Amino acid sequence: MNIAFFSCQPYMQQPFAEQNARYGFDITWFEVRLEAHTAPLCRGFDAVCVFVNDKVDAEVITVLATGGVKVIALRCAGYNNVDLDAARAAGITIVRVPAYSPEAVAEHTVGLMLTLNRHIHKAYQRTRDANFSLNGLVGFNMHGKTAGVVGTGKIGVATLRILKGLGMTLLVHDPYQNPEALALGARYVPLAELFAEADVISLHCPLFKENYHLLNRDSFAQMKDGVMIINTSRGGLLNAEHAIEAINGGKIGALGLDVYEEEENLFFVDKSSEIIHDDTFHLLSAYPNVIMTGHQAFLTREALAAIADITLDNLQRLSRGEPCDNKIN
Repeated sequence: MNIAFFSCQPYMQQPFAEQNARYGFDITWFEVRLEAHTAPLCRGFDAVCVFVNDKVDAEVITVLATGGVKVIALRCAGYNNVDLDAARAAGITIVRVPAYSPEAVAEHTVGLMLTLNRHIHKAYQRTRDANFSLNGLVGFNMHGKTAGVVGTGKIGVATLRILKGLGMTLLVHDPYQNPEALALGARYVPLAELFAEADVISLHCPLFKENYHLLNRDSFAQMKDGVMIINTSRGGLLNAEHAIEAINGGKIGALGLDVYEEEENLFFVDKSSEIIHDDTFHLLSAYPNVIMTGHQAFLTREALAAIADITLDNLQRLSRGEPCDNKIN
């Protein structure tokens, strides 16, 4: 099987190359995103492997199918960037990596919480400038505060384990109750109650049409003044313009983002010498109580190795005609 990898930077190529020594696939790397104007590169490949910001819409799928592609392998859990109906109609199979290292994302999530709370990003810059004043660096004890976690899948539960270790009260919301969350002492509550009671809110749910802009002007109004919000899940879960209003009004006291709704044209590439034409992004990144990272929560050695192994195993199972539990369609 010959596979075209898109959005594949060197840090991703290395673990795949190492794991592929066991599988023996013919791999071609493309650092560019898969989208309409790059889709013709796929002609003659059996499969394409894509990531979160590749645009696999109906137009792209038509080009893939015409070029002979039979499989789209997602090296991530989410698939909101893929037109499933178009893929099904074209006879293209889709596989994904439902879980690789939940702890990687959970640890980054809590890292954002602690950095924002204790103003570590500010203290780092001050110390470099020989400014040892502590004014403006006062945080709060996480111990005894209430954490609200939306989504209790593998990443949500991994986050809950860490927050429990910090001594926080755990409120959670999910359509399905996870026994692992209950075992940690988490209490399932309606979303409105979670918003009203939580000092820190963290999102760990997939993005669907039903929860698009889950956090918006109305939901912010239900929250405590000065609430901390963390999103390491999907950018479309949070209305960024409404978040800016809430920051200006003091409703949001701290905001940590590893994802951004318009990230597909920003993240995973070096834009440092370019002008970014996104006023919302510039506003968010200018606030002293906002930290944005470039969709790196997953980025650990262990997670990369797991992503590579599961992705290649998915492809091997399909090439052999074996059952694959990670098929989406």
